This record gives sequence, C-alpha cells and structure tokens, in this order.
Amino acid sequence: MTGSPTRCPWAASDPLLAHYHDTEWGVPVRDPRMLWETLMLEGFQAGLSWLVILRKREAFRAAFAGFDPLRVAAFTEADIVRLLADPGIVRSRAKIAATIAGARIYLRMRDAGEDFADYCWSFTGGQPVRGDGVAASTPLSERASKDLKRRGFKFVGPTIVHAWMQAVGIVDDHVPGCVRHRAG
Repeated sequence: MTGSPTRCPWAASDPLLAHYHDTEWGVPVRDPRMLWETLMLEGFQAGLSWLVILRKREAFRAAFAGFDPLRVAAFTEADIVRLLADPGIVRSRAKIAATIAGARIYLRMRDAGEDFADYCWSFTGGQPVRGDGVAASTPLSERASKDLKRRGFKFVGPTIVHAWMQAVGIVDDHVPGCVRHRAG
C-alpha cells in the first residue's frame, strides 16, 4: 500500500493530530484518573483547538502535578497565581479554578464509594457506542453534561462532553473509511 492511511478528516492537518488519532483518540479508557485528566483538558480546550492542548499537554501535566486529583485538590490561591504565570498552559483563571474544583469533586465521589470510571461509563452501560462522526453534541452528551454540572463540574457543556466521550472511547466516532473505523 502506498501513501498515508485514510484518517478522520480532522486528523489530517498536523502530524501530532495524526499520531494522537492513530494511538489515542477513541481508544476506550477505563482508568478513572485518566478519564478525569482528559475531561479537564477538554475543558481547557473550550474556545481553542485541540492541537493547542496537545502541544501543551506535557506542560499541563507538569503544572497540575500529573493530574493527581489528591494533589490538585490541595491547590491554593498561590497555586492559581503560579499557574496564571505559566506560559506552558492555557492561562485562564476560570479553567484553572474549575480543574481544582473538579479534583475535589472527583475525590468526593471516590470517598462516597463512586468510582469515576464506573460513573463515566454508566452513561453507555459500560460499552462504547457508535457515533455518527459528525455531531458536535448528542442526546447522550447532553445527558452526561447535565449530570456533570449537577455534581459541580464546570466547562462540561454538551459539546465539550461529546469531544471528551469521543477522545476516551465512550463514543466511537471514527468515520467510515478511516483506518480506525470499526464496523458494527
């Protein structure tokens, strides 16, 4: 076979996006911490391109203590000031505060006996569902968004939640013809 593989159209514009598409996007994630990290990064992406977040992902991980919810939940105003001065991340006070609050919510859920991975996958009965590869949000992402907001999460509107569900494989949205598209 000659040439490059056929990918979802959004992944064709940059080698980093192509690598992310081929190795991560749509792969079912069952690790609760990784699901939370990805949800927080999707929140930072609001109003920006995912490529910006991918390019800054390692800086985000360093700035947010490897997205360890226990450590992030302990962040103080001094940490917010530190993060606002970090050119390696998206410097939005609201998004930084939402991530710290999100860590606290994650820990409250855990302490109440609710596993974040089980919670995330409960919206689809624990199995990936096929998307249409086109929608920016769906009734599924609207339902999950509403519940995340009810719990206190921020930057979790239906479009962000749909992008997150695609990223972590809860929704399989590889388009037909994509090398990662699975029939059935």
